[in-house]
Amino acid sequence: MTKIGELRDLGPSALEQRERELGEALFRLRLQKAMGQEEVVGKLKESRKDLAKVKTLLRELELGAGIVAPADETAESDE
Repeated sequence: MTKIGELRDLGPSALEQRERELGEALFRLRLQKAMGQEEVVGKLKESRKDLAKVKTLLRELELGAGIVAPADETAESDE
């Protein structure tokens, strides 16, 4: 499992790449689980947690940089 401190040292582009890699790994692990491989259950749980950490850090960077999320833009245009 990746520690949050290690992830904080990475830049935004490295975090986005890590997010893609973890997404692909989750897909493969889910497929293996569906095929009956019992030993992937622990790896699946660990990968989900790592992906959540990466997504959280990306969101923190987005909010800290003052980037407006798409949902906020639509709320302003409706008024």
